[in-house]
Amino acid sequence: MKKITALAALLPLMAWADSAPAYTQYGSSFNQSAFVPDISLIVDTSYVNRNKSNDEVAHLEVPGIAHGLIGSHSHGEHSHATYNASEGFNLNYAELTLSSVVDPYFTLDGVFHMSEHGFEIEEAYFTTTSLPYGFRLKGGKFLSDFGRINSIHHHAWDFADMPLVYQAFLGGHGINEIGLQLHYLMPTPFYWLFGAEALQGANEAMFGNTAIPEGAEPGEAWVEGAELPSLYVAYTKASFDIGDTTLLGGLSYARGASRLNHLEDEEPHAFAGMSSLYGADLTVKHYFNSYSYLTWLSEWLYRDMDGMQYVPDDNDPESYNTVAKQKQQSGYYTQLVYAYDQNWRIGGRYGNIYRNDVKANGNRVDLPDNFDRYSAMIDFSPSEFSRFRLQYNHNTALFNEEGERQNVDSIILQANIAIGAHGAHSF
Repeated sequence: MKKITALAALLPLMAWADSAPAYTQYGSSFNQSAFVPDISLIVDTSYVNRNKSNDEVAHLEVPGIAHGLIGSHSHGEHSHATYNASEGFNLNYAELTLSSVVDPYFTLDGVFHMSEHGFEIEEAYFTTTSLPYGFRLKGGKFLSDFGRINSIHHHAWDFADMPLVYQAFLGGHGINEIGLQLHYLMPTPFYWLFGAEALQGANEAMFGNTAIPEGAEPGEAWVEGAELPSLYVAYTKASFDIGDTTLLGGLSYARGASRLNHLEDEEPHAFAGMSSLYGADLTVKHYFNSYSYLTWLSEWLYRDMDGMQYVPDDNDPESYNTVAKQKQQSGYYTQLVYAYDQNWRIGGRYGNIYRNDVKANGNRVDLPDNFDRYSAMIDFSPSEFSRFRLQYNHNTALFNEEGERQNVDSIILQANIAIGAHGAHSF
């Protein structure tokens, strides 16, 4: 009888422990599960067939803009591989995500990429949840909210690869930096956001902050490292509904130091200066019902890079020749995706870099332009935890070492499988 009475006395306490917020239960042994974060694992694999070998595509480039857009390549001791890098089978990554509410003031998120090439902290950041007057602060390493697609994780893309202009200007990871982000949500009847970011600026394709050559002693470097943080981003985004159609548009701007070290490449060079990136995006999404919709997304980028290019002297590797270099380049992509139901989607995408103005010591360099790529895809999702995609790319943006434009055709069969609890992605 005494045991029953004691248990009855505990029941109100146990009920309170189950109903109390997680942050009031520190030290409690009754609800330890409240402190276990949401955990998910996403595995992305693909099978690729191209009309050119891995060795051939590794030496192709977009003249005056970028190289290494397909396949794997090296910068000194570091190797890099794009998604769907090799012919045949690819393990693109295994993505482990941890996410949880910390207390009434913060959430904490971590996204970790594991692949054959190593381990990477893709994102690890805290976010405030209770700042007044529509403000929100994020700190750590995160994908910038510049533009539209930059902040979207690969497994949530509508296509198996990044749009051509993004990859060419910013590299395969976009703007993914350590820093602080501040958002302000306007008190308007529609969604209107202003954002600003201060970032370290370690992007290897357009921005950068290390000394050239990297690791040189102070006073011995060709170019000193940039003052940190070296990259600043600002943007505004607005959205409103017209019946069953949602419109989302944005304007973005980024400016920072450029320290690009390619001294270990086949054609050694380095660049130091300042760069600006402008962006505009528009998304139009029309819903036919809960699962069927049509989405049109377009994004335009313009970059302006101004500085000095350093090329080692052939007769004396310890010295270098300098050239004043300015690049003004523009491109865009536009895509249309139709979801028939919750299982089937089909889409097409076109990307073009139409401007490639490069000057060396004030004189225009004769370089080609009008680099384009066509993509078509169909995907099937048996559930929200799995997706299988078939995609075809026709790429005329790449040139070989003899300066000849190449036609690269690719067929990609992609499988993306997830387990665990994963937060919903933004619109």
